[in-house]
Amino acid sequence: MEELSRRQSTAGRDFIRQIIDRHREEGRYEEIVTRFPPEPNGYLHIGHAKSICLNFGLAREYGGRCHLRFDDTNPLTEDEEFTSAIQRDIRWLGFDWGPHLYFASDYFERMYQVAEDLIRAGKAYVDSSSEEEIREARGTVTEPGRPTPYRDRSVEENLDLFRRMRAGEFEDGAHVLRAKIDLASPNMIMRDPVFYRIRHAHHYRSGDDWCIYPLYDFAHCLEDAFEGISHSLCTLEFDNNREIYDWILDEAGFQEPRTHQYEFARLNLDYWVLSKRKLIRLVREGHVSGWDDPRLPTLAGLRRRGVPPAAIRLLCDMVGVAKANSTVDLGKLDYAIRETLNPTAPRTMGVLNPLRVVLTDWPRGRTEELEAPFLPDRPGSPTRNLTLAGEVWIEADDFTQDPPPGWKRLSPGGEVRLRHGYVIRCDEVITDPETGRVVELRCSHDRGTLGRNPEDRKIGGTLHWVSARDGVAAEFRLYDRLFRVADPDDVPEEGDFTDHLNPDSLVVTRGWVEPALVQGHPDAPGISGPEDAPWEARVQLERLGYFARDVDFTPEAPVFNRIVGLRDTWAKRVTPKAPEEKTDTSAPIVAVAPRVSDARSAVRDADPELATRFERYQAEMGLSELDADVLTGSRAVSDLFEGALAVHGDAKEVSAWVINEAARFVGEEGEAPAFDGAALGTLVDRVADGTVSRRVAKEVLGEMATSGDDPDAIIEARSLTQQADPEVLIPVVEAVLSEFAEKAAEFRAGNRNLFGLFMGQVMRRSGGKADPALVRELLTERLEGG
Repeated sequence: MEELSRRQSTAGRDFIRQIIDRHREEGRYEEIVTRFPPEPNGYLHIGHAKSICLNFGLAREYGGRCHLRFDDTNPLTEDEEFTSAIQRDIRWLGFDWGPHLYFASDYFERMYQVAEDLIRAGKAYVDSSSEEEIREARGTVTEPGRPTPYRDRSVEENLDLFRRMRAGEFEDGAHVLRAKIDLASPNMIMRDPVFYRIRHAHHYRSGDDWCIYPLYDFAHCLEDAFEGISHSLCTLEFDNNREIYDWILDEAGFQEPRTHQYEFARLNLDYWVLSKRKLIRLVREGHVSGWDDPRLPTLAGLRRRGVPPAAIRLLCDMVGVAKANSTVDLGKLDYAIRETLNPTAPRTMGVLNPLRVVLTDWPRGRTEELEAPFLPDRPGSPTRNLTLAGEVWIEADDFTQDPPPGWKRLSPGGEVRLRHGYVIRCDEVITDPETGRVVELRCSHDRGTLGRNPEDRKIGGTLHWVSARDGVAAEFRLYDRLFRVADPDDVPEEGDFTDHLNPDSLVVTRGWVEPALVQGHPDAPGISGPEDAPWEARVQLERLGYFARDVDFTPEAPVFNRIVGLRDTWAKRVTPKAPEEKTDTSAPIVAVAPRVSDARSAVRDADPELATRFERYQAEMGLSELDADVLTGSRAVSDLFEGALAVHGDAKEVSAWVINEAARFVGEEGEAPAFDGAALGTLVDRVADGTVSRRVAKEVLGEMATSGDDPDAIIEARSLTQQADPEVLIPVVEAVLSEFAEKAAEFRAGNRNLFGLFMGQVMRRSGGKADPALVRELLTERLEGG
């Protein structure tokens, strides 16, 4: 209701609402009935969203109804795949048609009878001219049309031919049925438009029952009239079609008050193309990964990216209903997304471009749990604990050895506060001796600054961070505008709109997130979406932007999509700053694309075996160039990968373990760690066969790096074997469901987001030893079964 009130107040009395208000005052219609009539030959995009919001919104506002009707009159392009996708998108957007789902194909017989009636009345005729002959005979905007030789056929001949067309006697293109109106009309559409054509093709609903099909102009108005639509709302490109709309309904005998057509401006946004033909090209030519690619303006793509449907509805409210076409700044959509997410998105932390920080004065073995609210500005916000154990990851961009004036982040000798934690000072900078790249910071912390500022000095800034002990390695997909220019259609005559594609529209980077983003949290159910809708898990990574889980997300390999940044950085990139302007060093970080390291390339140049492995890892194992780069950047890391792969044959799984976990134990000078590749492969095997969980395996790896012991020996000595006995886990599962009985009831009532809560509680109570697959099975049995 609040959203409806906002719609009414922000949209005001636009011209369509004024028309409806007047008709209601006149008592013209018993009920306001609108419709959304997509052709099922593609996926809906954000341009359709305006029509959806307008038609369904008006019906809701005026207490009427809105029909969903598929205009399926072209058997060559339509498919049930699209009808299903369209229904899914409309429901996701927040609307429902109830029992009012219709198909144009259900009206084929009624339309045919109207066509015969027009023939009998002398208002339609069968034309046997070719398509090119008909086009030439129509004339031009300055010259009237001329009749073809078949315009004056008798009624009897026309009926005979039309019925034989239906019976399938003629080939495609042999005849068409045309209206007989006015070949001198200034409106070219009124110069005897074609109503029916022969099309011997299988229809996805009616099969082979028909071989003649009505064209849009004939079918559209009749469908509206058959269904009792009161207000037929179309975009402005159908302005000239209104005359034929009225002509058909008048000639077919539909009496007032009948349906009428009204046109409004479509929604166009810059940096996108909304042409169905061009979207098909982007998909088929491989410029994007599919119809749900998060860079596309399709509703499926926006949904996967994590855009909340309320933000699209808000954008449509902001744009309003007008009579003149215009292009909307894409920044308005970004604004609507931020406005929607800001009040509710849990604040969490992640690091996209990691730099290790070691607190050298942190007591060995000490661990602190720092309480942090999910919504810091909201009183009574739920909280989670962040583990601080002496080593953390920060953004590499948050440190510089040569700070400019006004620098508020970390630098040698400088101090910053870790978010929700202590003030730290940078005492030592560790660099790569070959490249000079900073690889580690050694810092000290001020024990008296937890929750308070020091009295004797001012601290520059606050940095987000992730615990090196508990952080979870994750992939981040940073999406940006698909095109480099606001109007991709503005190309030279010999050019193509794809020439303007933005090569940096997708940047993939690897970093770390706090555990709650993967494991879920009982007091923040929105942090983990349901399995069939991962994009519902939307969070703000502080100082970075809003992110959502991708459909590729798994707890073992988390993937997050950036929905939108915290502010618009695009304008700064497309409009160079004047030289005298200073960079805003407090601005949110924008991660850049990882590139193949020059230093690692140099290592391969000096070691032909590593160069061979670099190519083999990509060609034979399917690893990415960036992963292959890291794995062959030193002999120690590569040998570790080779040894592990000899034991556990899944190259991508072993690669993830080496890059995200094991490589950090390789010495600064390339010294091999205390464990070898075979031991690492054995540990990966133990995760794969369910002996230990991934979380426990990380602990085992840490001990292997310290002691050099065999992973099996460590697992046995510390009794770390994963618990996969139902008899042991069932009491734990039932205890959790009993303690959270109200949440269980909410889950059964439809709140599937809560499943992560139950999983997290069981895993926590088992010390991380419970078999996740078994826990999921036991929970599902009890929650789904009542």
